[in-house]
Amino acid sequence: MLNDPRSHGLWEKTAPAPPATEPLVGDVSADVVVVGGGYTGLSSALHLAESGTRVVLLEANEIGFGGAGRNVGLINAGMWVMPDDLPGVLGPVHGERLLDLLGNAPKLVMALIEKHGIACELERNGTLHCAVGSEGLKEIEERARQWGKRGAPVTVLDTTETARRVGSSAYAGALLDMRAGTLQPLAYVRGLAHAAAKAGVVIHTGSRVTAAEKNTGRWIVRTAGGSVSADWIVVATDAYSTGPWEQVRNEQVHLPYFNFATVPLGDNLRKSILPGREGAWDTKEILSSFRMDQAGRLVFGSVGALRNTGLTIHKSWARRSLKKLFPQLGDIAFESEWYGKIGMTDNALPRFHRFAPNVVGFSGYNGRGIAPGTVFGKILSDHILGRLSEADLPLPLTDPREASFRALKEMWYEAGAQAAHFIGVRV
Repeated sequence: MLNDPRSHGLWEKTAPAPPATEPLVGDVSADVVVVGGGYTGLSSALHLAESGTRVVLLEANEIGFGGAGRNVGLINAGMWVMPDDLPGVLGPVHGERLLDLLGNAPKLVMALIEKHGIACELERNGTLHCAVGSEGLKEIEERARQWGKRGAPVTVLDTTETARRVGSSAYAGALLDMRAGTLQPLAYVRGLAHAAAKAGVVIHTGSRVTAAEKNTGRWIVRTAGGSVSADWIVVATDAYSTGPWEQVRNEQVHLPYFNFATVPLGDNLRKSILPGREGAWDTKEILSSFRMDQAGRLVFGSVGALRNTGLTIHKSWARRSLKKLFPQLGDIAFESEWYGKIGMTDNALPRFHRFAPNVVGFSGYNGRGIAPGTVFGKILSDHILGRLSEADLPLPLTDPREASFRALKEMWYEAGAQAAHFIGVRV
């Protein structure tokens, strides 16, 4: 997108085309205007339209331009925070609500894919959280214990079974979560756009919102080419927010994350590396992730930005790390490379904001946008339709607040990742 091969990499090469769209021209009316063409915005628009609501969706760039089209493609359950910690952070009511909602969120993703026939390389074989050393093993054992007492289908695998499933002896064990899976993230969000358009949503891309104001009881949302008059606004711009709701971006610290995709592997290599096609990531603070796509490409990523000196440092690190993790690969070529920005909140949990009367949004997915974004979009739809009061939402109402030392932290994350990857191989 935007003539930049490092923005969406492999996903743009292999995703089906989005629906045909045009920029907004002129003044139109709707019941709800959704701002943002990612998972949250399109899920909200789709569910609203299926209930008979007139929806116009405005996307500043292209469908899936932000985090939706750049990530690894893991359909994770829950968040980074340990399950038992959530009630302490959010209170017992919201904590348990959020655990239940996000623990089951992959079900909604998979149900929508099946219902709308979305071709997005869905794999339902779970994910592997791979333990690095004894400390990593303790972490996944505790996470498994906490999810297990809530009835989640999670299992701690021993070193032998982990090595068989991963194709490497580097890990002390792994947490297998059968709620989760993988997909092609840009294909999924484009599939949601097709489903939304079929349900009656009017989608305008290349339509950056420049202003929003109340006029005779309705909201007027303006772009360079026109305006939308609506009773409700859904703000679904998250970490890439600009314009009237830039405070959503400002309350998050951007953590850069890159991916490299190998050329398709031969049959023997596919049988030895992730033969069950689970998505995987490790327990290191500067983590690594890896998964297969449908054509047998190994997608390998970590923290960092592929720009300036980072491009050379991270690519060299990725080659060395892959060779150590999977010696059977040899000197494998990379076919694609890309990176994006993860929006991190101060407590690694999402937010619910009411920016003004009838102007609402969820944000702050902390690198887990697929399942939370999809389910939060449905929650917003239910709220607007009167099925869920604000008191019944899975998160308490909070006001956007700028992250402390945001610019400094972002510089530190990018420079720190370069330093770590320059120094050595982490597996």
